[in-house]
Amino acid sequence: MLWSLTKVVLFLLLIACLAVLGGLLSDTGEALRISAAGLEFTLGPLQAVIAVLLLFALVWVILRVIGFLSATLRFLNGDETAISRYFDRNRERKGYAAISEALVALASGEHAAAMQRARAAERLLKKPELTTLLVAQAAEASGDGRIAVNAWKSLLSNEQTRFAAMRGLLRHKLAEGDTDTALKLAEKAFALKPRHAETQDILLKLQADSRDWKGARTTLGEKLRSGELPRSVYRRRDALLALQEAKAITDEGSTIEAREAAIEANKLSPDLIPAAVIAARALVEKDDRKGATRVLKKAWEVLPHPDLAAAFAAIEPDEAPADRVKRFKPLLQARPQDEETRLTRAELLLADGDFPGARAVLGTLAEDHPTQRTLAILAAVERGSGAEDAVVRRILARAVTASRGPQWCCDKCQAVQDDWAPICPDCGGFDTLSWREPLHEGRKPAGVLARLAPFLFGQEKPVLIEAEEIEDTPAPAPDPEPAPAPQTPPDPPAEVVEAPPGLTPDEILRRAN
Repeated sequence: MLWSLTKVVLFLLLIACLAVLGGLLSDTGEALRISAAGLEFTLGPLQAVIAVLLLFALVWVILRVIGFLSATLRFLNGDETAISRYFDRNRERKGYAAISEALVALASGEHAAAMQRARAAERLLKKPELTTLLVAQAAEASGDGRIAVNAWKSLLSNEQTRFAAMRGLLRHKLAEGDTDTALKLAEKAFALKPRHAETQDILLKLQADSRDWKGARTTLGEKLRSGELPRSVYRRRDALLALQEAKAITDEGSTIEAREAAIEANKLSPDLIPAAVIAARALVEKDDRKGATRVLKKAWEVLPHPDLAAAFAAIEPDEAPADRVKRFKPLLQARPQDEETRLTRAELLLADGDFPGARAVLGTLAEDHPTQRTLAILAAVERGSGAEDAVVRRILARAVTASRGPQWCCDKCQAVQDDWAPICPDCGGFDTLSWREPLHEGRKPAGVLARLAPFLFGQEKPVLIEAEEIEDTPAPAPDPEPAPAPQTPPDPPAEVVEAPPGLTPDEILRRAN
């Protein structure tokens, strides 16, 4: 309103100035004489000014007539749009000016002004691939989803703008949380431009979230071909996706396909622990125990892990503890000083009833790096060696507040996960879980004190020692020599006997109560 009033005032001032100037010229009394072709014209000052303006107007009209005649000649020569272009030239000029103003407003964050100028450009120009695209972007920036969606949909019919429309609709569906529709749009956009990096990333994430591992591997292969991924990174991530594909096939019950998929995943990345475990089980099902042993040994050389030990034990599930100790020797020789190797050997000796050997293998681990698992094994060794209940309880009391040791931790958000997954459930990071101790221990799961390796018990799942199975308070310190009390029959001395084959460290700890 204020700007309109300002323009009216300026116009009136201009008219007033021209009127004053004309009066001044009339008062001078000077005249302008023009002689041409024997004719003489005498013009006053004001008349001369008017004559000059009329001359300019005449020249402009002549140029316009010449342009119209030129357009008519082109029309007569077969250019059907020549005359319409001649009359629309001014509209186009205004339309392109409106587009420029809309782009500047959009870049400046003036979304309402951008929307207004985009609408003006849409009226002036007959170029929907340009003006409708600008309307869609302005509406999207201003938060008007309905107008934006309608504009994007109208652009789908144009081959030039189809991909841009797909991306616009894809962003809208992702913002709404409609991942199913977003996945379909991403697949169509990927089919139009398979080398588009942003579309590749969005499609890969949506496929992983929907557990379409086969499609995700196809998308990952296109990222490699387009140069978005180094080959080493591609092989690692392809192995992760192949592993998840093998797990999905296993869940569907297709045994033969699951075997092949698991073996393929292990070949792509031999150091991937979950892939090695699944591949070993698949080879055992094919009765290829040597192949399973070879796969697990190769993975153990890279990083010893309890899951690898459990899979190695599952190769011969019914063997005696002494035979198991002997069969594990080649595996444990790969990394003899690694903490996981020492704990695994100690657990094997526990199962065989060799408590002094288990104590020797543990060495000073309980003091140097006390974890729940290390202290649980030490408690089982003490109980198996005939130690008093107070000693065992004191060790278990330490274990309640000890570290859980290495776990699957996300390198991106530092979250701790119970099981490995290719995508972190907390932050969505791809291939960010690694086997290490967490930077911050966090809250320990209620009731769980430690996990002993599953091969000790001949089971696939770890057996948990519950904290409720011990007293919450540690054993008191030894008191001074008590006063003589009435004589009672002494308890029979604890015998240090060899644990029978069926006796497990869990049972030993239960007997401590």
